[in-house]
Amino acid sequence: MKKIIFSVIALAMTVTNFAQDTITNKKGSDYMFTELKNLDETSVQNQNRTGTCWSFSALSFLESELIRKEKGEHDLSEMFIVRNAYIGKAENYLRYYGTFNFGPGGAFHDIPWVIRRYGIVPESAYKGLNYGSETHNHSEMSGMLKSMVEVLAKKPQGGKLTKSWKKAFTGVTDAYLGDLPDTMENFTFDYKGASYTPKTFAKHLDMDMDDYISLTSYTHHPFYQDFVIEVQDNWALQSCYNLPLDEFMEVMENAIMDGYTFAWGADISEKGFSARDALAILPKDASTIRVKGKNNKHFSDAGEEKISNAFMTPVEERIVTQAERQQAFDEQTTTDDHGMHITGIVKDQKGTKYFVVKNSWGDYNQCDGYFYASFPYVRYKTMNIQIHKDALPKKLRKKLGIK
Repeated sequence: MKKIIFSVIALAMTVTNFAQDTITNKKGSDYMFTELKNLDETSVQNQNRTGTCWSFSALSFLESELIRKEKGEHDLSEMFIVRNAYIGKAENYLRYYGTFNFGPGGAFHDIPWVIRRYGIVPESAYKGLNYGSETHNHSEMSGMLKSMVEVLAKKPQGGKLTKSWKKAFTGVTDAYLGDLPDTMENFTFDYKGASYTPKTFAKHLDMDMDDYISLTSYTHHPFYQDFVIEVQDNWALQSCYNLPLDEFMEVMENAIMDGYTFAWGADISEKGFSARDALAILPKDASTIRVKGKNNKHFSDAGEEKISNAFMTPVEERIVTQAERQQAFDEQTTTDDHGMHITGIVKDQKGTKYFVVKNSWGDYNQCDGYFYASFPYVRYKTMNIQIHKDALPKKLRKKLGIK
Protein backbone atom coordinates (compact mmCIF):
# COMPACT_ATOMS: atom_id res chain seq x y z
CA MET A 1 0.00 0.00 0.00
CA LYS A 2 1.37 3.39 -0.96
CA LYS A 3 1.91 5.90 1.78
CA ILE A 4 0.39 9.37 1.58
CA ILE A 5 2.99 11.85 0.36
CA PHE A 6 3.29 14.99 2.43
CA SER A 7 4.49 18.20 0.80
CA VAL A 8 6.67 19.33 3.66
CA ILE A 9 9.88 21.28 3.73
CA ALA A 10 13.08 20.00 5.32
CA LEU A 11 16.02 22.23 6.25
CA ALA A 12 17.98 21.76 3.05
CA MET A 13 15.25 20.55 0.69
CA THR A 14 12.26 22.03 -1.04
CA VAL A 15 9.97 19.03 -0.60
CA THR A 16 10.38 15.82 1.36
CA ASN A 17 8.42 12.59 1.62
CA PHE A 18 6.75 11.65 4.93
CA ALA A 19 8.28 8.20 4.65
CA GLN A 20 11.79 9.70 4.85
CA ASP A 21 13.71 10.18 8.08
CA THR A 22 13.21 13.90 8.79
CA ILE A 23 10.18 16.07 8.09
CA THR A 24 8.77 19.37 9.29
CA ASN A 25 5.52 21.32 9.46
CA LYS A 26 6.14 24.24 7.07
CA LYS A 27 8.73 26.07 4.99
CA GLY A 28 11.47 27.63 7.08
CA SER A 29 10.45 25.84 10.28
CA ASP A 30 13.02 24.54 12.76
CA TYR A 31 10.77 21.62 13.72
CA MET A 32 12.57 18.39 12.79
CA PHE A 33 10.31 15.37 13.03
CA THR A 34 11.41 11.75 12.97
CA GLU A 35 8.78 9.21 12.00
CA LEU A 36 8.05 6.53 14.60
CA LYS A 37 4.98 5.00 12.94
CA ASN A 38 3.02 5.74 9.77
CA LEU A 39 -0.08 3.67 9.09
CA ASP A 40 -2.02 3.28 5.87
CA GLU A 41 -4.84 5.66 5.10
CA THR A 42 -7.00 6.81 2.22
CA SER A 43 -6.86 10.23 0.57
CA VAL A 44 -7.75 13.45 2.40
CA GLN A 45 -11.33 14.63 1.82
CA ASN A 46 -12.94 18.05 2.17
CA GLN A 47 -16.05 18.53 4.29
CA ASN A 48 -16.12 22.18 3.13
CA ARG A 49 -19.15 24.17 4.40
CA THR A 50 -20.67 21.47 6.56
CA GLY A 51 -20.59 20.50 10.21
CA THR A 52 -20.05 16.85 9.35
CA CYS A 53 -16.45 16.28 10.41
CA TRP A 54 -17.69 13.37 12.53
CA SER A 55 -18.74 11.47 9.39
CA PHE A 56 -15.58 12.25 7.42
CA SER A 57 -13.22 11.34 10.25
CA ALA A 58 -15.00 8.18 11.39
CA LEU A 59 -15.29 6.88 7.83
CA SER A 60 -11.64 7.71 7.21
CA PHE A 61 -10.87 5.60 10.28
CA LEU A 62 -13.03 2.74 9.01
CA GLU A 63 -11.36 2.95 5.59
CA SER A 64 -8.02 2.45 7.33
CA GLU A 65 -9.56 -0.43 9.23
CA LEU A 66 -10.54 -2.08 5.95
CA ILE A 67 -6.95 -1.73 4.74
CA ARG A 68 -5.63 -3.14 8.02
CA LYS A 69 -7.98 -6.12 7.73
CA GLU A 70 -6.90 -6.68 4.11
CA LYS A 71 -10.35 -5.85 2.73
CA GLY A 72 -8.90 -3.46 0.17
CA GLU A 73 -8.99 0.30 -0.25
CA HIS A 74 -12.45 1.84 -0.40
CA ASP A 75 -13.93 5.35 -0.49
CA LEU A 76 -17.08 5.23 1.64
CA SER A 77 -19.94 7.71 1.35
CA GLU A 78 -19.96 10.33 4.10
CA MET A 79 -23.26 11.77 2.91
CA PHE A 80 -25.05 8.41 3.10
CA ILE A 81 -24.21 8.46 6.80
CA VAL A 82 -25.20 12.12 7.17
CA ARG A 83 -28.55 11.65 5.43
CA ASN A 84 -29.60 8.70 7.58
CA ALA A 85 -28.28 10.23 10.79
CA TYR A 86 -30.42 13.30 10.15
CA ILE A 87 -33.51 11.10 10.24
CA GLY A 88 -32.46 9.72 13.62
CA LYS A 89 -31.74 13.23 14.91
CA ALA A 90 -35.18 14.44 13.86
CA GLU A 91 -36.91 11.48 15.54
CA ASN A 92 -34.91 12.05 18.71
CA TYR A 93 -35.54 15.80 18.72
CA LEU A 94 -39.29 15.28 18.47
CA ARG A 95 -39.33 12.53 21.10
CA TYR A 96 -37.78 15.08 23.47
CA TYR A 97 -40.47 17.64 22.53
CA GLY A 98 -37.93 19.92 20.88
CA THR A 99 -35.75 20.27 23.98
CA PHE A 100 -32.78 18.27 22.63
CA ASN A 101 -30.02 19.32 20.24
CA PHE A 102 -30.59 19.27 16.50
CA GLY A 103 -28.04 20.28 13.89
CA PRO A 104 -25.34 19.12 11.50
CA GLY A 105 -23.00 18.03 14.29
CA GLY A 106 -22.65 14.44 15.37
CA ALA A 107 -20.39 11.90 17.04
CA PHE A 108 -18.25 8.96 15.98
CA HIS A 109 -20.78 6.46 17.26
CA ASP A 110 -23.33 7.85 14.79
CA ILE A 111 -21.58 5.79 12.13
CA PRO A 112 -22.24 2.43 13.85
CA TRP A 113 -25.77 3.69 14.58
CA VAL A 114 -26.38 4.21 10.85
CA ILE A 115 -24.54 1.13 9.57
CA ARG A 116 -26.42 -1.21 11.91
CA ARG A 117 -29.75 0.14 10.67
CA TYR A 118 -29.10 1.01 7.05
CA GLY A 119 -25.73 -0.41 5.95
CA ILE A 120 -23.11 1.57 4.03
CA VAL A 121 -22.35 2.43 0.41
CA PRO A 122 -19.28 3.58 -1.51
CA GLU A 123 -18.88 7.23 -2.51
CA SER A 124 -19.59 6.33 -6.13
CA ALA A 125 -23.10 5.15 -5.17
CA TYR A 126 -24.09 8.23 -3.17
CA LYS A 127 -22.07 11.44 -3.51
CA GLY A 128 -24.56 13.66 -1.69
CA LEU A 129 -24.15 16.55 -4.14
CA ASN A 130 -27.62 16.99 -5.56
CA TYR A 131 -27.69 20.79 -5.53
CA GLY A 132 -25.46 21.80 -8.43
CA SER A 133 -22.17 22.04 -6.55
CA GLU A 134 -18.91 20.12 -6.75
CA THR A 135 -18.18 20.73 -3.07
CA HIS A 136 -20.27 20.19 0.04
CA ASN A 137 -22.26 23.11 1.43
CA HIS A 138 -25.12 22.38 3.81
CA SER A 139 -25.96 25.92 4.91
CA GLU A 140 -29.33 26.01 3.14
CA MET A 141 -30.30 22.41 3.85
CA SER A 142 -29.37 22.59 7.55
CA GLY A 143 -31.39 25.76 8.00
CA MET A 144 -34.45 24.23 6.36
CA LEU A 145 -34.26 21.03 8.40
CA LYS A 146 -33.86 22.93 11.67
CA SER A 147 -36.86 25.10 10.88
CA MET A 148 -38.93 22.04 10.04
CA VAL A 149 -38.30 20.19 13.31
CA GLU A 150 -38.83 23.35 15.36
CA VAL A 151 -42.27 23.76 13.81
CA LEU A 152 -43.06 20.06 14.19
CA ALA A 153 -42.12 20.13 17.89
CA LYS A 154 -44.98 22.61 18.44
CA LYS A 155 -47.45 20.07 16.99
CA PRO A 156 -49.44 22.73 15.16
CA GLN A 157 -51.97 20.29 13.64
CA GLY A 158 -54.37 19.27 16.36
CA GLY A 159 -51.69 18.94 19.05
CA LYS A 160 -50.15 15.82 17.57
CA LEU A 161 -47.70 14.78 14.88
CA THR A 162 -49.18 13.54 11.63
CA LYS A 163 -47.94 10.52 9.71
CA SER A 164 -46.61 12.79 6.97
CA TRP A 165 -43.87 14.62 8.81
CA LYS A 166 -41.09 12.12 8.13
CA LYS A 167 -41.88 11.98 4.40
CA ALA A 168 -41.69 15.77 4.27
CA PHE A 169 -38.42 15.79 6.23
CA THR A 170 -36.70 13.14 4.10
CA GLY A 171 -37.96 14.99 1.04
CA VAL A 172 -35.63 17.84 1.99
CA THR A 173 -32.61 15.65 2.78
CA ASP A 174 -33.05 13.76 -0.49
CA ALA A 175 -33.56 16.94 -2.52
CA TYR A 176 -30.10 18.10 -1.42
CA LEU A 177 -28.20 14.85 -0.95
CA GLY A 178 -29.88 12.46 -3.39
CA ASP A 179 -33.02 10.34 -3.53
CA LEU A 180 -33.11 7.10 -1.57
CA PRO A 181 -35.96 4.57 -1.41
CA ASP A 182 -38.08 4.10 1.71
CA THR A 183 -36.32 0.80 2.46
CA MET A 184 -32.62 0.21 1.82
CA GLU A 185 -33.35 -3.26 0.45
CA ASN A 186 -34.64 -1.43 -2.64
CA PHE A 187 -31.42 0.56 -3.04
CA THR A 188 -29.11 -1.46 -5.29
CA PHE A 189 -25.83 -0.37 -6.84
CA ASP A 190 -22.96 -1.89 -8.77
CA TYR A 191 -19.44 -1.71 -7.39
CA LYS A 192 -16.30 -3.40 -8.67
CA GLY A 193 -18.19 -5.92 -10.75
CA ALA A 194 -20.86 -6.92 -8.24
CA SER A 195 -24.31 -5.72 -7.20
CA TYR A 196 -25.11 -4.79 -3.58
CA THR A 197 -27.59 -3.18 -1.25
CA PRO A 198 -26.20 -1.05 1.60
CA LYS A 199 -26.54 -3.93 4.06
CA THR A 200 -25.04 -6.58 1.78
CA PHE A 201 -22.15 -4.22 1.05
CA ALA A 202 -21.46 -3.78 4.78
CA LYS A 203 -21.57 -7.55 5.16
CA HIS A 204 -19.23 -7.97 2.17
CA LEU A 205 -16.72 -5.66 3.85
CA ASP A 206 -17.11 -7.54 7.16
CA MET A 207 -17.96 -4.30 8.97
CA ASP A 208 -19.00 -5.53 12.41
CA MET A 209 -19.87 -2.38 14.35
CA ASP A 210 -19.72 -4.26 17.64
CA ASP A 211 -15.94 -4.26 17.23
CA TYR A 212 -15.71 -0.50 17.77
CA ILE A 213 -15.78 1.33 21.08
CA SER A 214 -15.42 4.86 22.38
CA LEU A 215 -12.96 5.86 25.11
CA THR A 216 -12.53 9.00 27.20
CA SER A 217 -11.06 10.21 30.51
CA TYR A 218 -13.02 12.31 33.02
CA THR A 219 -13.40 12.16 36.79
CA HIS A 220 -17.09 13.05 37.12
CA HIS A 221 -17.84 9.38 36.38
CA PRO A 222 -16.09 6.27 37.79
CA PHE A 223 -13.09 4.93 35.93
CA TYR A 224 -13.34 1.58 34.12
CA GLN A 225 -17.06 2.05 33.59
CA ASP A 226 -19.02 3.44 30.67
CA PHE A 227 -21.15 6.58 30.71
CA VAL A 228 -23.11 8.76 28.30
CA ILE A 229 -20.76 11.63 27.54
CA GLU A 230 -22.47 14.97 28.08
CA VAL A 231 -21.95 16.84 24.84
CA GLN A 232 -24.64 18.39 22.66
CA ASP A 233 -23.86 16.33 19.58
CA ASN A 234 -24.37 13.04 21.43
CA TRP A 235 -27.99 12.99 20.26
CA ALA A 236 -28.05 9.16 20.22
CA LEU A 237 -27.02 9.05 23.90
CA GLN A 238 -24.21 6.57 23.32
CA SER A 239 -21.58 5.67 25.91
CA CYS A 240 -17.81 5.96 26.32
CA TYR A 241 -15.57 3.82 28.50
CA ASN A 242 -13.80 5.95 31.08
CA LEU A 243 -10.04 5.52 31.71
CA PRO A 244 -7.53 7.31 33.93
CA LEU A 245 -5.66 9.90 31.86
CA ASP A 246 -2.24 8.23 31.85
CA GLU A 247 -3.79 4.94 30.79
CA PHE A 248 -5.87 6.72 28.15
CA MET A 249 -2.70 8.18 26.63
CA GLU A 250 -0.98 4.80 26.75
CA VAL A 251 -3.87 3.19 24.86
CA MET A 252 -3.64 5.81 22.09
CA GLU A 253 0.12 5.56 21.71
CA ASN A 254 0.28 1.77 21.89
CA ALA A 255 -2.60 1.44 19.43
CA ILE A 256 -0.70 3.33 16.74
CA MET A 257 2.53 1.48 17.42
CA ASP A 258 0.61 -1.82 17.19
CA GLY A 259 -0.92 -0.91 13.83
CA TYR A 260 -4.34 0.52 14.82
CA THR A 261 -5.44 4.01 13.79
CA PHE A 262 -8.33 5.71 15.58
CA ALA A 263 -10.84 8.54 15.21
CA TRP A 264 -10.02 11.53 17.42
CA GLY A 265 -12.54 14.02 18.81
CA ALA A 266 -10.96 17.12 20.29
CA ASP A 267 -11.22 20.78 21.17
CA ILE A 268 -9.34 22.86 18.59
CA SER A 269 -10.10 26.29 20.06
CA GLU A 270 -6.77 26.58 21.89
CA LYS A 271 -4.27 29.21 20.77
CA GLY A 272 -1.82 26.40 20.16
CA PHE A 273 -3.97 24.87 17.42
CA SER A 274 -2.92 26.30 14.05
CA ALA A 275 -4.27 24.56 10.97
CA ARG A 276 -2.17 26.80 8.71
CA ASP A 277 1.01 25.86 10.57
CA ALA A 278 0.12 22.14 10.73
CA LEU A 279 0.59 22.08 14.51
CA ALA A 280 -1.48 21.58 17.64
CA ILE A 281 0.75 22.38 20.61
CA LEU A 282 0.36 23.46 24.23
CA PRO A 283 3.06 26.07 24.93
CA LYS A 284 3.85 26.71 28.56
CA ASP A 285 3.51 30.41 27.79
CA ALA A 286 0.46 30.74 25.54
CA SER A 287 0.65 34.54 25.70
CA THR A 288 3.34 34.43 23.02
CA ILE A 289 0.68 33.43 20.44
CA ARG A 290 -1.28 36.21 18.74
CA VAL A 291 -4.52 35.51 16.88
CA LYS A 292 -5.13 37.49 13.69
CA GLY A 293 -8.51 37.67 11.96
CA LYS A 294 -11.33 35.13 11.90
CA ASN A 295 -12.10 32.14 9.72
CA ASN A 296 -15.07 29.87 10.27
CA LYS A 297 -15.00 28.17 6.87
CA HIS A 298 -15.35 24.69 8.30
CA PHE A 299 -17.80 25.58 11.12
CA SER A 300 -15.01 25.09 13.65
CA ASP A 301 -13.82 28.59 14.56
CA ALA A 302 -10.27 27.32 14.06
CA GLY A 303 -9.13 28.89 10.81
CA GLU A 304 -7.68 32.09 12.25
CA GLU A 305 -4.09 32.98 11.56
CA LYS A 306 -1.91 32.30 14.59
CA ILE A 307 1.32 34.28 14.89
CA SER A 308 4.08 32.96 17.16
CA ASN A 309 7.63 31.65 17.05
CA ALA A 310 6.24 28.56 18.76
CA PHE A 311 5.04 27.36 15.34
CA MET A 312 8.54 27.73 13.92
CA THR A 313 10.73 26.43 16.76
CA PRO A 314 9.83 23.79 19.40
CA VAL A 315 9.03 25.33 22.79
CA GLU A 316 8.47 23.91 26.23
CA GLU A 317 4.96 22.57 26.62
CA ARG A 318 2.94 22.15 29.77
CA ILE A 319 1.69 18.77 30.93
CA VAL A 320 -1.80 18.99 32.39
CA THR A 321 -3.06 16.89 35.25
CA GLN A 322 -6.24 14.84 35.36
CA ALA A 323 -7.75 17.57 37.56
CA GLU A 324 -6.87 20.35 35.10
CA ARG A 325 -8.35 18.36 32.25
CA GLN A 326 -11.56 17.87 34.22
CA GLN A 327 -11.71 21.55 35.13
CA ALA A 328 -11.52 22.51 31.46
CA PHE A 329 -14.42 20.18 30.68
CA ASP A 330 -16.52 21.44 33.59
CA GLU A 331 -15.85 25.09 32.73
CA GLN A 332 -16.63 24.29 29.08
CA THR A 333 -13.31 25.60 27.82
CA THR A 334 -12.83 22.11 26.42
CA THR A 335 -15.71 21.52 24.03
CA ASP A 336 -16.66 19.00 21.38
CA ASP A 337 -15.23 20.93 18.41
CA HIS A 338 -13.92 18.64 15.72
CA GLY A 339 -13.53 15.02 14.63
CA MET A 340 -10.27 13.87 12.99
CA HIS A 341 -8.31 10.69 12.26
CA ILE A 342 -4.95 9.82 13.86
CA THR A 343 -2.70 7.74 11.61
CA GLY A 344 0.85 7.91 12.97
CA ILE A 345 3.40 9.19 15.49
CA VAL A 346 6.51 11.35 15.10
CA LYS A 347 8.90 13.00 17.55
CA ASP A 348 10.81 16.27 17.30
CA GLN A 349 14.47 16.94 17.96
CA LYS A 350 13.73 17.63 21.65
CA GLY A 351 12.03 14.27 22.10
CA THR A 352 8.43 15.53 22.23
CA LYS A 353 6.05 13.11 20.54
CA TYR A 354 3.22 14.10 18.21
CA PHE A 355 0.33 12.23 16.72
CA VAL A 356 -0.04 12.56 12.95
CA VAL A 357 -3.57 13.81 12.30
CA LYS A 358 -5.50 13.47 9.06
CA ASN A 359 -7.99 16.32 8.77
CA SER A 360 -11.02 16.75 6.48
CA TRP A 361 -10.44 20.30 5.26
CA GLY A 362 -8.83 19.35 1.96
CA ASP A 363 -5.31 20.46 0.99
CA TYR A 364 -5.17 23.56 3.17
CA ASN A 365 -1.56 23.65 4.39
CA GLN A 366 1.98 22.59 3.48
CA CYS A 367 1.33 19.10 4.88
CA ASP A 368 -1.39 18.27 2.35
CA GLY A 369 -4.18 18.51 4.93
CA TYR A 370 -2.41 16.71 7.79
CA PHE A 371 -1.01 18.23 10.99
CA TYR A 372 0.95 17.22 14.09
CA ALA A 373 -0.71 17.22 17.53
CA SER A 374 1.72 17.09 20.44
CA PHE A 375 1.13 14.56 23.18
CA PRO A 376 0.59 17.41 25.71
CA TYR A 377 -2.13 18.90 23.48
CA VAL A 378 -3.81 15.52 23.00
CA ARG A 379 -3.62 14.83 26.72
CA TYR A 380 -5.42 18.08 27.51
CA LYS A 381 -7.88 18.53 24.66
CA THR A 382 -9.06 15.06 23.61
CA MET A 383 -12.79 14.67 24.08
CA ASN A 384 -12.99 11.01 23.08
CA ILE A 385 -11.72 8.49 20.55
CA GLN A 386 -13.23 5.65 18.55
CA ILE A 387 -11.07 2.57 18.20
CA HIS A 388 -11.17 -1.15 17.46
CA LYS A 389 -11.55 -3.08 20.70
CA ASP A 390 -8.61 -5.34 19.77
CA ALA A 391 -6.29 -2.34 20.10
CA LEU A 392 -6.80 -2.49 23.88
CA PRO A 393 -4.63 -4.78 26.02
CA LYS A 394 -6.45 -7.98 26.96
CA LYS A 395 -6.28 -7.17 30.68
CA LEU A 396 -7.92 -3.80 30.09
CA ARG A 397 -10.63 -5.30 27.89
CA LYS A 398 -11.42 -7.81 30.63
CA LYS A 399 -11.49 -5.04 33.24
CA LEU A 400 -13.95 -3.06 31.10
CA GLY A 401 -16.07 -6.13 30.42
CA ILE A 402 -15.45 -5.97 26.67
CA LYS A 403 -15.61 -9.37 24.99
